[in-house]
Amino acid sequence: MNPTMNKTLLALASSCLLSAALMLPTAAAAQAAAVAPVVPVVVAQKDPEGVVSLNSSATIQVPNDWITVQFSTSKEGTDANAVQAALKDALGAALAQARQVAKSDGHVEVQGGGFSLQPRFNNKGVVNGWTGTTSLVVQGRDMGTIAELAGKVQTMTVGSLDYSVSREAREKVEAELAAQAIARFRAKAADYAKAFGYGAFTIREVNVNLDSGQPPRPFAMKARALAVSDSASMPVEAGSGAVTANVNGSVQLK
Repeated sequence: MNPTMNKTLLALASSCLLSAALMLPTAAAAQAAAVAPVVPVVVAQKDPEGVVSLNSSATIQVPNDWITVQFSTSKEGTDANAVQAALKDALGAALAQARQVAKSDGHVEVQGGGFSLQPRFNNKGVVNGWTGTTSLVVQGRDMGTIAELAGKVQTMTVGSLDYSVSREAREKVEAELAAQAIARFRAKAADYAKAFGYGAFTIREVNVNLDSGQPPRPFAMKARALAVSDSASMPVEAGSGAVTANVNGSVQLK
């Protein structure tokens, strides 16, 4: 190989090495950029000023027009089939009486309740008998008829009694109650705006809830015993129930 060709090859090699050297930082930077995690930019938001949380309510007493009576009975014995048969007979007799007075349109509704049969154990953990329970629910607006039925059923006892406001009666007052609670909410918001030196307000969020729940009233067993012995109707004291509308939310004072 002549000296001129050697010089040419050396020049080409040097040029390639220099290009590679120049490209290394760029490739390394590109690789670093590819693997570097993206850090999200969080922009702190300032809490809104002049926001007030409020709540209001309105309540009305409505005469209870719905009665619910739950009959129940329990049986015990050493034979499970015999206990089950006794429960079936007791429930069947009570159902037959209830169906005789059943009426449509929510006046007297009859509904079979639960049924259970559990083993009974002695102190050694051995089954020595069976205990079963069953129930029947009669409810409706005809309180007189249901009270009379409660005094006539002999095969089951009154386990619980509950007076309440029917869905129809509750719906008649819900709109008026909600309007009262909303008006009180707005009046309270206006008072707060004035007290804080603002001229007006706008509603940011609001929730309206209606509640008419009330716990069942336990029935006195003494009164039940008198009703059975005299074959008379059970005393009816329906009373009244509370229906309440609650409004809660927040307003922006302006």
